[in-house]
Amino acid sequence: MSLKIYGIAASRAIRPLWAAEELGLPYEQIPIHYASPEVKQPGYLRLNPNGTVPVIEDNGLVVFESLAITTYLARRYGAGTLGPDGWAEEAAVLQWTLWAATEAEPLARQWFHHTRFLPEDRREPGLARAALQALAPRLAVLANAVSATGYLVAGRFTVADLNMAAVLQRLAELGGHDHAGLMDWHRRCLERPAARRAFALRQPG
Repeated sequence: MSLKIYGIAASRAIRPLWAAEELGLPYEQIPIHYASPEVKQPGYLRLNPNGTVPVIEDNGLVVFESLAITTYLARRYGAGTLGPDGWAEEAAVLQWTLWAATEAEPLARQWFHHTRFLPEDRREPGLARAALQALAPRLAVLANAVSATGYLVAGRFTVADLNMAAVLQRLAELGGHDHAGLMDWHRRCLERPAARRAFALRQPG
């Protein structure tokens, strides 16, 4: 099997797993936990020197950073479908992918860390509230973007939608209910058969 995806599904590895499912690519998942000592071992660090998940190997090509991986897979195997068709679409995909990484994910993670992820004695509710306040105008921008055609790029589901929906998995809790159209877009993304198959990998057994 030529494509290997390293990382458990309950991590950012869900993103390349979802992309591979969308593209119908055969792959092998190596379910390394993000907190496992294995990610700090020399063998793994040769693949991803950051010591994080995910990373992929695809016919000898190694790529880390989840949103770079999904965009690479879409461009290589899904041009004109999951991936962009032409330079204008490519620019739009990159625009929204980088927006997800810089405008949305840091705040979404700040909220998540201080409501769910950190031990209770290390959580700071003020930081969680601040994250939601900062996200509000950004979600308004995103809601406006999907209002015209229902998707971010070219009126169809692309890797830009996959990347954004994966970054904003907990959209409802992050203020998404203030934007009905945005919630509808999010639901349609996560109800796709490929998304269901990928997220099912998080289930035990």
